[in-house]
Amino acid sequence: MLLASLPLLSIAEPAFDAAKAFGARPRVEYVSLSPDGMSIAYVAPTTGQGSVVYVQSLAKGASLSTKPILGAAGKPERLGRCDWVSNQRLVCVIYGVVANSALLEPVEVSRLIAINTDGTKMQLLSTRTGSYTRGFNLGGDNIIDWLPDEDGAVLMTRVYLPDDHTGSHIGSSKHGIAVDRIDTRTLATQIIEQPRDDAVDYISDSRGTIRILGVRSRHGALGDYDSGDIAYYYRKTDSRDWLPMGEVVGEEHNGFRPVAVDHDANLAYGHKKLDGRLALYTIALDGSLNEELVYARPDVDVGGLSSIGRRHRVVGVSYSDDFSHYHFLEPDFEKLLVSLAKALPGRPSLRVTDSSMDESKLLIRAGSDNNPGVYYLFDKKLRQLETLLAVRGDLEGVKLANVKPIHYQAADGAMIPGYLTLPPGVDTPKNLPAIVMPHGGPSARDYWGFDWLSQFYASRGYVVLQPNFRGSTGYGDEFFKQNGFRSWPTAIGDVLDAGKWLVAQGIASADKLAVVGWSYGGYAALQSAVVDPGVFKAVIAVAPVTDLPQLKEEHRYWSDFLVITREIGEGPHVREGSPALNAAKIKVPVLLFHGELDRNVLIRQSREMNDHLASAGVPHELVTWPDLDHQLDDSAARAEMLRKSDAFLRKTMGL
Repeated sequence: MLLASLPLLSIAEPAFDAAKAFGARPRVEYVSLSPDGMSIAYVAPTTGQGSVVYVQSLAKGASLSTKPILGAAGKPERLGRCDWVSNQRLVCVIYGVVANSALLEPVEVSRLIAINTDGTKMQLLSTRTGSYTRGFNLGGDNIIDWLPDEDGAVLMTRVYLPDDHTGSHIGSSKHGIAVDRIDTRTLATQIIEQPRDDAVDYISDSRGTIRILGVRSRHGALGDYDSGDIAYYYRKTDSRDWLPMGEVVGEEHNGFRPVAVDHDANLAYGHKKLDGRLALYTIALDGSLNEELVYARPDVDVGGLSSIGRRHRVVGVSYSDDFSHYHFLEPDFEKLLVSLAKALPGRPSLRVTDSSMDESKLLIRAGSDNNPGVYYLFDKKLRQLETLLAVRGDLEGVKLANVKPIHYQAADGAMIPGYLTLPPGVDTPKNLPAIVMPHGGPSARDYWGFDWLSQFYASRGYVVLQPNFRGSTGYGDEFFKQNGFRSWPTAIGDVLDAGKWLVAQGIASADKLAVVGWSYGGYAALQSAVVDPGVFKAVIAVAPVTDLPQLKEEHRYWSDFLVITREIGEGPHVREGSPALNAAKIKVPVLLFHGELDRNVLIRQSREMNDHLASAGVPHELVTWPDLDHQLDDSAARAEMLRKSDAFLRKTMGL
């Protein structure tokens, strides 16, 4: 294109910095609506991993300015969700990852606090620990009932640890997870369920009564290893006695797993397998345990419940095939969302994220593949839809890529679903540089929608294919196999076949094909280069697992050691499936990224990979950040990662 054909204004405009724009943390990380529907609270990022909580009035005529009421610098304290416990008070999650010299590895800790909407009267809701406390309180505190009829009180799980403060009234031998009723203003506390060291789940009826208890079975000489199996118990409405409900067995998820209680109908909603796929059932809590199928799919698992209101009234259930959908239990609610979607440009997918106490006002998030998300407020009485907040303001006005569901054939004939993202404006790709991007997990899957990582690469001219390889969840037992570690040859084969499919279709050029992955996706990227070094010309792995025997050992002194051991399995496939132990088979350049405070995958996994690549003479680089964890939740760090990865791909592909 001739320079003269460009608008003169564009010559003076600064160049678009894709790495900075796509790497930026969302401008809105969490939003909640007050019980009266007159205010919102939202969490927004600051520098580094810092965040601020803002409160904004929605009253007509009120100033649109927001006021910050709480901040965390991210070193290490960070802000999670903030929800309303009354019209003047919020409950927020504070968390962080810290180095622990005693454990020689980082640990993640979390606490719950309450704070007024003017920033005053901040109270710690989690149990306090001190120099006499035996053990570490890493977390486990959750609100399980917001008690909407009681202004400012909640039911929450709290972790109790023994306190050896002998000779005083504050010492305690209590240990485990309890349920407490706590006034968030005065901290007046009543223990509703005594602490149990085997408790892992409590479910309330949203009327202040605990109806379901989940208990973890343990193994080991000291009974300190979780088996992964959970036994559930329930109470009838007129009794405090726990009655057996059933057991959910490990990774297979066999058995009924309750997730919510309907107080009025006196039943529990939960998931159970039907023909190898998760379906939604109810079980009566009247002593009969009568079971009823609510909804099932012949092709995919049924997912999480959709609920609204302060009492979390169940209105539907989600499922995802190529796209995400809801099966609604209330036809009127479905009609409402369909009509709202039609009223918005692009007919985006809608999700109700919160509502007022009387459900007259709904907080709605709308988004799609090329729409990062916008929050709206819908007033049922006035039939008005008001725009509130854009999730990623840095991308406003930027042309984003469309994401197309595809299916490709694996070497054994199986059809593998995935998502193809083409560079914006490209409709018929031909011999373009391309990236296969396997997802993390491995017990996870990719979904249709906006993805900042694939969108960045598409903006730089790459085709991106995200395969839901076998070992992904959501498609039933036969597709899941034995998960992506025990069945890694199948999973990695599907990743390799994704690359071969791109070339066979003429979409990608064989000499300009790379693989990029995060977490398990990073493992898959590295292992695919071990299995078949000729398919991908470059490998990028972010926070990857690289040594499966080492991964087991890293969990030996944690309660999930048996769960991880079973997930990985035993036998020759463990060593053969460890890219660090087979680094000499890799013949293409490798770029590694890792945060040194990663709790999910320890930094030693990348350092070991780095050492083995060096010994094998494989071109490689390891980029680390001393104060970041698994998510690299820092705009500057993510921009650096994107910039370096793009330069690496262009160099290795000769672009």
